Amino acid sequence: MASVNAGARLDRLPISRFHRRVFALVGIGMFLDGFDIYLASTVIGATLKSGFASMEQSALFVASTFLGMMLGSLVAGFVGDRYGRSFTYQLNLLIFGLASVAAGFSWNMESLIAMRFLMGLGLGAENVVGYAAVTEFIPARLRGRWLGVLAMIVSLGLPASILLGSYLIPAHGWRIMFFIGGGGGLLVWWMRKTLTESPRWLESVGRTEEAEAILQEIEDECRKGLGGELEPVAAHLPVAPPPTELSALFRKPFLGRIVVGSIVLMVINAVVHGFVIWLPTFFILQGMSMIVAFHFALIMSFGAPLGAGIAAILADRLGRKPTVALACVAAMVVAYFYPSVRDPILLPIVGLALTAPIFVLMALLFGIYIPELFPTELRLRAAGICNTFGRGATIVTPFIVIYLFDAHGVAGVTVIMEVLLAVLALVLVIFGVEPAKRSLEEITSVAVIATTLPRRAHGGQDKPPAE
Repeated sequence: MASVNAGARLDRLPISRFHRRVFALVGIGMFLDGFDIYLASTVIGATLKSGFASMEQSALFVASTFLGMMLGSLVAGFVGDRYGRSFTYQLNLLIFGLASVAAGFSWNMESLIAMRFLMGLGLGAENVVGYAAVTEFIPARLRGRWLGVLAMIVSLGLPASILLGSYLIPAHGWRIMFFIGGGGGLLVWWMRKTLTESPRWLESVGRTEEAEAILQEIEDECRKGLGGELEPVAAHLPVAPPPTELSALFRKPFLGRIVVGSIVLMVINAVVHGFVIWLPTFFILQGMSMIVAFHFALIMSFGAPLGAGIAAILADRLGRKPTVALACVAAMVVAYFYPSVRDPILLPIVGLALTAPIFVLMALLFGIYIPELFPTELRLRAAGICNTFGRGATIVTPFIVIYLFDAHGVAGVTVIMEVLLAVLALVLVIFGVEPAKRSLEEITSVAVIATTLPRRAHGGQDKPPAE
């Protein structure tokens, strides 16, 4: 199979109008994805207050979201590696948009839960495909920063959903939130019909003529923006051909990356959706009015884009692993003091200080780290598997949160958060790899050699290069 050297050609390009256009088309959809995930924080409180739902039904609503996201993540991985990033991205957005509009017409909580499950299928797929698509276009030297900014756009969905909810829900009811999210999703689906397919993926499946044509278009656009010639392409280093069979993910060294990726996503999902999403509900159940609770949660929610912005700044400068470790320590320290805060002015400020490092982790792990770990041929399937385990943890999280809150209040919830964050930091620092400023091909080439080289004769053991 002829090689077009897509990775090296893309990595040496300057940022151009092409990159910004792809980023914008993906980013708008990802924002709506974040908006619709986080609108649960306002809708749950409203349905409880109006008597439309019970606490147990609210837990089922959250659980159905993540059951759908879990399945959507897994299916999207297989579809995306088989049919391409662009096709899969459009399909999941259509599913999410139609289901969200339908949710606005729900006649009881059971029908809303069913529509939320369908929405989850699209939402889970969007996360997997969106981050992976941008990962394959942005040059290695800037990948952490741009993916961090994309994660910041996603996290803006949290304050946006709370801000709109605090003004629209008291006046128009909770249904309008689903109409906004679904209508926006369908609009972006129409806009994104021109989304460029990944040349890395095209080359990986043997469609080299299409990959070459797209690469030439991208390079021509970059030359126009630069006003001169591009940097020469790095030599195409011969490496063992990447594995394409799914079983490669369950052998060394990819198995270790799957395990680490799954654990860290399980932890951060449990932290975000076991605490941050439930903040307005905690406040309402503690006696606050709906409007006051939403305003408190809104202030705290700005820690989400703040945290993602910090991740965008530090991911390439410090590296992925040091940034994760620092964020875990910061979140654990603030979580220790948070339950004892009673002052109404300090409470949302300390809450913001807690939300920010949590979303440093959310941005780094979901948006930057996981998509970098696997070769193009397996990237979406591997990310889908990690996300499946990660989303699976959130299915049981609501029920654990209800038990802890009833038994021990917010303090019981934050203690579990601290334990989980300690586990996350230890697992990633000890067992994770460091992808910062390395090309996607370099990150996986050592792993490829390790899985494909024959054993050497001396002692029956080969010694692949260390990661």
